[in-house]
Amino acid sequence: MRVGYYPGCSLQGSGREYSESLFAVAEKCGIVLEEINDWNCCGASAAHTLNHDLSVALPARTLALAEKQGLEQILVPCAACFSRLATAQQELVSSEAMKTKISDYLEMPVQGSARILTVFEFLQEHIFPVADQYIVNKLNHKTACYYGCLLSRPKDLTRLERPEDPMEMEAVMEKAGAEPIDWAFKTECCGAGLSVSRTDIVAKLSAKIVEDAVSRGAESIVVACPMCQMNLDLRRKEINKQMDQGSDIPVMFVTQALGLSMGISADKLGLNRHFVSTGKVVSCVGRKEV
Repeated sequence: MRVGYYPGCSLQGSGREYSESLFAVAEKCGIVLEEINDWNCCGASAAHTLNHDLSVALPARTLALAEKQGLEQILVPCAACFSRLATAQQELVSSEAMKTKISDYLEMPVQGSARILTVFEFLQEHIFPVADQYIVNKLNHKTACYYGCLLSRPKDLTRLERPEDPMEMEAVMEKAGAEPIDWAFKTECCGAGLSVSRTDIVAKLSAKIVEDAVSRGAESIVVACPMCQMNLDLRRKEINKQMDQGSDIPVMFVTQALGLSMGISADKLGLNRHFVSTGKVVSCVGRKEV
């Protein structure tokens, strides 16, 4: 099975382990991810705050290249990238005038016809049907599934069944043998793109997320957004200063967790590159329940 793949900037940089674990899981299940040739930045977060046409043209170019490559589906794992590509596609298909304008800008035709998949849709449609035969371990621990902002908003783009209380990530973790907890901060903001300019805000918002997860017994936090992972992991020193009692709870990508359950090595999944050690989670693999 061949599925188009748009990594975006983060998955080749700060979120490299997200891409590595995604490819490892896909390869295990016989899915070929075909990267879009000559893709460009989607424009998140600066372009759509400065110039509307640019905010459509940047992701539209990637969509046009995918069409030229004959890709009918495009997996976009990054939450911000998905939001920008899906928003641009919505504008293209709803306005012939915009489609013509953007095609003229790009000097190539663009229809916006490829289906853009969230990581959850990709896992549910392409991995879940065959996953059971490859799952050899159980992640016997409690986990907090954290969606953040762009995986759940706006609801007409994200297509979650329950945008205020989504359960798509929980389904993945249950398949991996983990126990998702019920908690209050699964769709709250971590501070998003303020990680560099206002680390103090990121620390305050992220501390509330970490504190709630820990207070409810979570042994890990699982995410599907590279910005959320970076804020909760990289900024842990600043986060812990905002908490009455600091925490070393690890933050993993959902594909890393699923990969562990499939017997893929921690190194291949990029779990050795996190700032907060993931050793406790790795040691839970296959642990007998008491």
